[in-house]
Amino acid sequence: MMILRRAALIAALLGVATVLPPMGAHAVAPPPCGVEVASPAADPSASPSSPRDPEQVRLADPRTAAFAERAALGEFVRRFPAALCSARDAAEAGRLLDAWGEALWQAAVNRAQGRRPGGDLAAGDDRPLYWTRLRMTVQLADWKPGFPVDRSALRTRFEDASRGLTTNDFRGTPGVRRLFVSGFDPFGLDTELRRANPSGSAVLQLNGRRLTLADGTPVEIRAVVLPVRYADFDAGIVERAYGSRLAAGPRAADMITSISQGYPGIFTLEAWAGRARSADPYPDNADALSGGTYAHPVTAPGLGPGAEFLRTTLPTDAMTAVQSPYPVRLNTEVSEIPAGQDSPVDRADGPTPGSRAVAGGGGGYLSNEVAYRSNRLRTELSPRLPGGHLHTPVLTGLPADPNQLTGTEFEQNESAIAAEVLEVLRHSAPAQP
Repeated sequence: MMILRRAALIAALLGVATVLPPMGAHAVAPPPCGVEVASPAADPSASPSSPRDPEQVRLADPRTAAFAERAALGEFVRRFPAALCSARDAAEAGRLLDAWGEALWQAAVNRAQGRRPGGDLAAGDDRPLYWTRLRMTVQLADWKPGFPVDRSALRTRFEDASRGLTTNDFRGTPGVRRLFVSGFDPFGLDTELRRANPSGSAVLQLNGRRLTLADGTPVEIRAVVLPVRYADFDAGIVERAYGSRLAAGPRAADMITSISQGYPGIFTLEAWAGRARSADPYPDNADALSGGTYAHPVTAPGLGPGAEFLRTTLPTDAMTAVQSPYPVRLNTEVSEIPAGQDSPVDRADGPTPGSRAVAGGGGGYLSNEVAYRSNRLRTELSPRLPGGHLHTPVLTGLPADPNQLTGTEFEQNESAIAAEVLEVLRHSAPAQP
């Protein structure tokens, strides 16, 4: 199976159509297992053999299938069912899900960085990875193996691998700084199915690259793309993503930055991340609510001990020196319930002693939470490490025609935001020893 995994990753690196062989490690033909080898354009919600979650239900819109095809990722959807049917036991199935997830992630990274040509969507478009992965999760849900499997655990393995959480370590080259960043999937898709997320686009373009910072310091960047789902955060995906990069050793990060889409026309470095969820009635991509509102915030499940608010330790003065094409600001605003009171107040200059968090500078949604979770872990494992959160401008420019998936203005805006993310990160000072 290690040979199978290496073959998958090599194929993805080369950009060839055959990503994985249709068979596993066994030479004999596998028995039928109930997964239809369907076209990527087929409606996966038609006569489903397993329940669909809210994200998967959106695949009924035929526009979603076009993202895989127009990014030359359709072979993943076509070949995945046969690969599933080649698995002979649960252990082999797990390894297969790792290999396919890693190959999809690498194909998306290579495409974003111009090493995997194909399709007419812009190279930096983050949407093909999201919609291809989602369609493959439907195929996994419909798979009927002849042996018991933990389907939820297998999906987690596939999701982690296809988001950059596995086999994506720093090289550990002496003298090269190590910067770990995270972005997000598209969200708000019930209002506009064509939405992208410039944070996801930016980190795909940055993953694995070695760059030179403004002061001449070489840096290697590793990245992940996180889901916009409360349940995944409850299950520890942020801690899985950041924990291994914060553990002591020659391949540990020496700076971390979570990135998400924020406000119109402006980049913000968030001075404060809050411990609370307070974004309801705004749902996540699975149509789930956090359980917390502005008037009644709740603490996110699964958090270890920590302060109500955590302050960024990023070199904000240097990073806010970048001002073009979008201004970059340090945002010190928070919402809190002051000590001894029971009603929220907004503050422009950070929290007061003893207050309870309602929202950080990034609000009370998952962008605030990834900042809090990653930096709470940082304070526990590597407290001197710089860390914080960067919000990008809102990505605009989609064509008025809902059947046009992309357009010149949209692509130019996404490219400009990704380029400025890189420039802001280039202005981060080296970590102190």
